[in-house]
Amino acid sequence: MSKARLVITAVVLEGRTQGEVAREYGVSKGWVSKLVARYRAEGDAAFEPRSRRPRSSPSTTPADTVARIVVLRTRLTEEGLDAGSATIAWHLEHHHGISVSTSSIHRHLRAAGLIEPEPKKRPKSSYIRFNAEMPNECWQSDFTHWRLADGTDTEVLAWIDDHSRFALSLTAHSRVTGPAVVDTFRAAIEEHGPPASTLTDNGLVYTTRFAGGSTGGLNGFEKELRSRLITQKNSRPNHPTTCGKVERFHATVKQWLTNQPTATDLPSLQAQLDAFRDQFNNHRPHSGHPRRATPAAVYAARPKAAPGDGTTDPDLRVRHDRVDNYGRVTLRHNGRMHHIGIGLAHSRTPVVLLIADLDIRVLDAITGELLRHLTLDPTRDYQPTGRPPGPPRKPRNS
Repeated sequence: MSKARLVITAVVLEGRTQGEVAREYGVSKGWVSKLVARYRAEGDAAFEPRSRRPRSSPSTTPADTVARIVVLRTRLTEEGLDAGSATIAWHLEHHHGISVSTSSIHRHLRAAGLIEPEPKKRPKSSYIRFNAEMPNECWQSDFTHWRLADGTDTEVLAWIDDHSRFALSLTAHSRVTGPAVVDTFRAAIEEHGPPASTLTDNGLVYTTRFAGGSTGGLNGFEKELRSRLITQKNSRPNHPTTCGKVERFHATVKQWLTNQPTATDLPSLQAQLDAFRDQFNNHRPHSGHPRRATPAAVYAARPKAAPGDGTTDPDLRVRHDRVDNYGRVTLRHNGRMHHIGIGLAHSRTPVVLLIADLDIRVLDAITGELLRHLTLDPTRDYQPTGRPPGPPRKPRNS
């Protein structure tokens, strides 16, 4: 027997007062009064349990907004553009004047079967990210391949700003050569001003440091950088994630091109790249920006960095790395690679290097513990901690 039936029966049939029944059964007098009034108005239906669902849900996303979310997801996907929750929220706010949280958009996309749950996917918060502090502080460049309608292989060369992800230049070539790199670099400088530094891989169009560059055989791009006092930075061999921003940019370009009519020649491919660059820079937010801003807006929001003035200012930077299996981290100084001993006990530990010219501090990236403080010896490759690097040596035979 439900408590409602017990209370109503005690008042109506037994004739006890509502206050007395409320005290007897440990309920409020107002609830007893409401039950009795409901019984007198509805009869036995008053004994049935009532839904606690609110009569209205003011925070519920309107049906037309949910439909618009689904349409945006479908359209952006078909166009080969980013169609994540943050991007959809940006389009709703900027193009339709509707504010919806990314979590609500994600929930509606899942309900519509447009998102597959990925419970094992690594969370973005677990990645150590680095962004240049200012526009033009660092430009990244790389090139990738793309086939025309007749199967002809072409190459697409990109220059992007590390701070804002702004696409500075995006050009199609039958083959990317050293002169093409210099020409596109100069054109980007003409339009956007010179950068303080560049970051590329070790392709011969960018550097000759693994092909005689250390003996003075500089290529055209290296000479261009030196003449403009622009710092050149190159990724470590076999470490493509160092240039991860431009690699990710190329993936976005290819995703968009896949959803367009296949270009028949270089001019038509260049027209598509120009359209993509405008879309990427001005008409979509970038997921790397927490406020859902476009790359163009972020690029224009701060003063721009400039090349050095040729003085002997110290090399001041922060670098993220991981201690290798032999207890070492690497550091490039004045074009030369150095290995810094940290200790086998710290193998695979993520670290942060605070670099002030030759003064190096190595910190545990998670705890902040100082693992080593040293003055770099630029004449030595290995900076020892007291024992040579590498695996333990076998004892000599006596």
